[in-house]
Amino acid sequence: MSKNKIVIANWKMKLTLAESKKLAQDVKEKFTNFSEDEVVICPNFLSICEVNNIIQGSTIGLGAQDVFWEELGAYSGEVSASMLKEAGCKYVIIGHSERRKFLMENYEMIHKELKAVLAVENMVPIVCIGENWDERKTDRRDYVLFEQLQQALTGIEVKDNQEIIVAYEPIWAIGSGTAIEPAEADYAHKIIRLTLNDMFGEDVVENNFKIIYGGSINKDNVVGFNGLDNIDGLLVGVASLNPDEFLHVANKILKK
Repeated sequence: MSKNKIVIANWKMKLTLAESKKLAQDVKEKFTNFSEDEVVICPNFLSICEVNNIIQGSTIGLGAQDVFWEELGAYSGEVSASMLKEAGCKYVIIGHSERRKFLMENYEMIHKELKAVLAVENMVPIVCIGENWDERKTDRRDYVLFEQLQQALTGIEVKDNQEIIVAYEPIWAIGSGTAIEPAEADYAHKIIRLTLNDMFGEDVVENNFKIIYGGSINKDNVVGFNGLDNIDGLLVGVASLNPDEFLHVANKILKK
């Protein structure tokens, strides 16, 4: 597809503040051949402001790994979308499979988080969906993806100037070191695109949505995901912690 692709790094809870600053500096120095927001990094909450200071003057975009659905209030430990924007973030990961698994996030919560992010001007949500191993081996993937999209996005109004990124991350592949077969990922993305077309119309999906893949992408398997019709980019985990490997991944997908 002709739309601009995107590569997003999710640093998870893998780095200290000092390590995050060092990696941000490395990324800034190495990623000099990319257009605005083709590459996005998502550090932990404590590192966002420092990382934002480091990447100033570069084309690197900044994101967060989570958000709360209320704007202000007595919600200990939570951070709102407007707070993230003030700290320098444009992108926010919503409903990552690890939060669904370990922190019991569900799609009712994800729906509210999505609405909260879209309510803040120029913020871009990255909505995560994907099946687990049992759902895959019993051939329920397509139904699961349909249901997750319905629960997350029903009732959402997408304005002309807004963007939503849907990240397909098969849960069984996350952190396993083994990515899904590229053709299988492309098919899953086709199912997602068709579902979104039914919900929002083809023009809105073409102009306002990106569908990206996440799940054990690295320098050895990324070439298989290059040029697939239905994949608009990648959400990269472990491989993004090595700036040289992440650069290799980004170069392959963004064709630099």
